[in-house]
Amino acid sequence: MIAIGSDHGGFDLKEKVIRHLEERGIAYKDFGCPDKSSCDYPIFGQAAAKAVASGECDRGIVICTTGIGISICANKVQGIRCALCHDVFSARMTRLHNDANMLALGGGIVGDMLAMEIVDTFLDTEFSGEEKHVRRISLLEDR
Repeated sequence: MIAIGSDHGGFDLKEKVIRHLEERGIAYKDFGCPDKSSCDYPIFGQAAAKAVASGECDRGIVICTTGIGISICANKVQGIRCALCHDVFSARMTRLHNDANMLALGGGIVGDMLAMEIVDTFLDTEFSGEEKHVRRISLLEDR
């Protein structure tokens, strides 16, 4: 199951990502926001991140206007490795090398078609499991 959350600046893209997940038959849980009314991204980013960290959801996608604030918020939750990606290569590499469990997108930065390619790449790429990457992730988690 995928945790998904956004603020008002990411709401439109969040709704499109939800439709895309539904088309792919991927289960998700929407942690808000419920509409485009001004709101605070930490509330929704943290809720999605906690669901991933607890194991309630396997991975997460969070969206704000730039993706910056909501990725910082998600990364404050222990056990979260949230990567802000604006291209497909970064999405692939963060899964292969960092085993990122959350993806952040900027709703005002990436277009809809590119966003869906990034989402698909993030969801479809498995962690490489290479020893050096396992070691590096372990070093991150020890801090």
